[in-house]
Amino acid sequence: MAGDDAAQGSEAWQVSCDDYVARHPPRYDVGFDRFSTYVAARDDTRLAVDVHLPKGQRRQDRLPTIINFTPYFRRFKLKDGHPPALDPSPNTGKYRDYFVPHGYAVVVVDVRGTGASFGTRNAFRSPVERDDCRDVVDWIIAQPWSDERVGATGVSYVGATADFLGTTGHPAVKAVCPTFSVWDTYSDQYYPGGLYCKKLAPNYARVVEALDQDNRRLYTENEGLGGMLDPPECFDGPAPVDEDGDERLLRAAVAQHAANIDLEDFIRQFEFRDSGLSYDPDFTSALIGPYGYAHDVRPEVAYFSVSGWYDGNGFANAAVKRFRSLARDHHYLLLGPWDHGARRHVSPFRTRAAPSFDLLGECLRFFDQHLKGADAGLDAERRVHYYTLVEERWKAADTWPLPGAVPTPWYFAPSRTLQTETPAPAAAFDEYEADYGCSSGRHTRYERLVAHHVENYYDDWHGKDARMLTFTSPALVRDTEVTGHPVVTLHVESSARDGSYFVYLEDVDPDGTCRYVTEGMLRALHRKVAEAPSNDRAVGPYHSLRREDAAFLEPGEVAELCIALFPISWLFRQGHRVRVAVAAADVEHYVRIPDGSPPRLKIYRGGAHASRIELPVIP
Repeated sequence: MAGDDAAQGSEAWQVSCDDYVARHPPRYDVGFDRFSTYVAARDDTRLAVDVHLPKGQRRQDRLPTIINFTPYFRRFKLKDGHPPALDPSPNTGKYRDYFVPHGYAVVVVDVRGTGASFGTRNAFRSPVERDDCRDVVDWIIAQPWSDERVGATGVSYVGATADFLGTTGHPAVKAVCPTFSVWDTYSDQYYPGGLYCKKLAPNYARVVEALDQDNRRLYTENEGLGGMLDPPECFDGPAPVDEDGDERLLRAAVAQHAANIDLEDFIRQFEFRDSGLSYDPDFTSALIGPYGYAHDVRPEVAYFSVSGWYDGNGFANAAVKRFRSLARDHHYLLLGPWDHGARRHVSPFRTRAAPSFDLLGECLRFFDQHLKGADAGLDAERRVHYYTLVEERWKAADTWPLPGAVPTPWYFAPSRTLQTETPAPAAAFDEYEADYGCSSGRHTRYERLVAHHVENYYDDWHGKDARMLTFTSPALVRDTEVTGHPVVTLHVESSARDGSYFVYLEDVDPDGTCRYVTEGMLRALHRKVAEAPSNDRAVGPYHSLRREDAAFLEPGEVAELCIALFPISWLFRQGHRVRVAVAAADVEHYVRIPDGSPPRLKIYRGGAHASRIELPVIP
């Protein structure tokens, strides 16, 4: 059905996830048996663990295990009088309910410094947490219900810890499915293009504080922690483990959490990708992102990377980089029409807001093949699946970027137009004074990351580019599919020695209605283009964001800025126009550079300084 993201009936798969699930019903009765305990890490820190097994499981059954490592409580206590159907595990319960009846043990762990686990968090994901993953697997494979095969999955932070598990090199780890999660925490989340995303850390820090300090007053002040707790007044803090009947251990664990890092202060210390902490100069951002350990992933470990076109400010890039950095036949990539966590179908032409795609069913197929060792038919499927917005259709490929994409330049031209013809040899420019009131709004790809609910993405975009410098193409003579990573090259002269640059790709209807397609950003200081390292294989121009590569602008000189936009698959209809909008601020989401006086810019076009956008067009 047009406007519906369901896989059933799509030609992109030999067997859709819906059909696979229909052919593989649950092996066990719906329901589960649960027990909880403490597992000691190598430094004797006790980690709270819930184990879920099929209800009434026969004692001789030995099962593969799927793990969630979560900072969001493996389970809550519920207050008396709560609704009978209220789930005490709102963040991970869907995995328990889905995978356990299909013959998996599901283990959920409070990461150290959170929930009922002891210890403190010395980083936003840390090498110590990575070591904890290995210790928990050692414990699992020693249990009588384990068949000694282990996988992991999860959304966002939980997806990144699944990645951490994959990098431990533990021989029991067979399959990892990180969804909607970072590869490089620095460039995929907090500093895309080297610009500090000011809204993420402080908002997320308040959520973390509410949970880590068990401050239940903040549950309701944070809108139920971004909708995770509904209704928030029914949740009563982290659940103790079975052996802690009087909750003495729980109270002692929560007391240790008082020493946890302040997330905002922690993240702000990383001015550059290779900056160290003021109190530990050897601790750089590479230690808090899975990409820093990519070389430790065993080649036989299977991966399934999942993201959505409007998944935060770089998470779709993260899925692509993971897929390319861990290149192997048993690595699969899925890019859907979704926001962070696939809470919403983001297409303006959708027929329903709630996604129809059976993502858990697709994960089940992956785990059945690579964790259980069953023939789930994945060898007959193509490794990349993606959804084209506007056309509202799933498609498949063998690699990313798509090998058939044709790089098609549109040059900035006189009268704020775009043209495909080679520009005139004489250089000219358009002047623009940075407008620090420019905003992408509050219905954007960023809001879900800070626990704000968005129903309709970019529905308020029209008119926002009036404060920007825009260049618009003639009406297209045919439908044009753009799939991949558009690249904008700006030739800029600035009155300031540094600056923040934002570029938006837009679709203009024949009636003039303007729609957001995708965006990219870059701090001018980081404009040097380098070769992407093997563990961070980005598509398009790569900027190291390292201190040694930083260079200030020289007033009066023209600098080249190459900016890869976030990946997208979008169909521009015949009669529509392509527009590029350039801004020097996003007041809602990023810090201003420079602060104070807005710089005066000259954006050059023509001659040796031909500013342009290069679109990956599918013939």
